[in-house]
Amino acid sequence: MNLERLESLVGLDVLERIKNLNILIVGIGGIGGYTLESLVRCGVENITIIDYDRVDSSNLNRQIISNLNNIGQLKVDVARKRYTNINDKLNLKTMSIFLDKDNIDSINICQFDYVVDACDSVETKALLMGVCVSKNIKIISSMGTAKKMDATKLSITTLDKTNYDKLAKKLRSVVPKNIQRKIKVVSSTEQVKDINVLGSNSFVPATSGLLITNYIINDVANS
Repeated sequence: MNLERLESLVGLDVLERIKNLNILIVGIGGIGGYTLESLVRCGVENITIIDYDRVDSSNLNRQIISNLNNIGQLKVDVARKRYTNINDKLNLKTMSIFLDKDNIDSINICQFDYVVDACDSVETKALLMGVCVSKNIKIISSMGTAKKMDATKLSITTLDKTNYDKLAKKLRSVVPKNIQRKIKVVSSTEQVKDINVLGSNSFVPATSGLLITNYIINDVANS
């Protein structure tokens, strides 16, 4: 994969560190898919993805891996085909499971430099946060993007400093307060209409996913 343009921005040393990263992404839908896409295009060569779901026609408006030809296929299989055709050096490990307390030990989370939580489950998010903090693994978690229309309201903060985000509020109620300030999140301050349908668009989830990659790459570059 030709990474000359990225190398001109960050230098060879940083680029080599980026390439050697080992990253776990849990959930490769509207947010995690864009994180995966941008990490691969930044040259990260060691990525594990976890997602139990299949591509659905309702994904077409916002999920980068979805198209009319792969509806019904496992998302992890679709991702493998897409991203190994972008970077032939990519070591992409896939797990089509729902991550929970009964199987989290099977992934050996200590091997990862960063954990990206882009899943929808409050229980899985809280589990990942607790495990990563206890093992000193860097984690960044996506908060809610449904019903949001203003991508400029998204920012990277810590869980304890989130506002106007119902998903973050649920997590603050179950994640111990003493670790909330240690957990990086992408959250929106947009106040949304209280509607029952979880409407979505292409650009807010995409921006959230790209901000996660922004955090990881700049964290490596500045360390």
